[in-house]
Amino acid sequence: MKRSIRIAGHNTSISLEEPFWDELRGIAAHDGISLNQLVGQVDAGRMGNLSSALRLYVLRRLKGEK
Repeated sequence: MKRSIRIAGHNTSISLEEPFWDELRGIAAHDGISLNQLVGQVDAGRMGNLSSALRLYVLRRLKGEK
């Protein structure tokens, strides 16, 4: 599912499967930040494609890594 997110002052479209969006929302809620803030954090530290970076971030968090 493609969604538009505002990060670093600009809009971007991100394509992720719904289960990844669900996990990202849960992680953001757990961390007490907005989904946009979480995506912005991942975006700031990524190398490569943002959608792939978000999938890998979710996987690391589910494995108990930060």
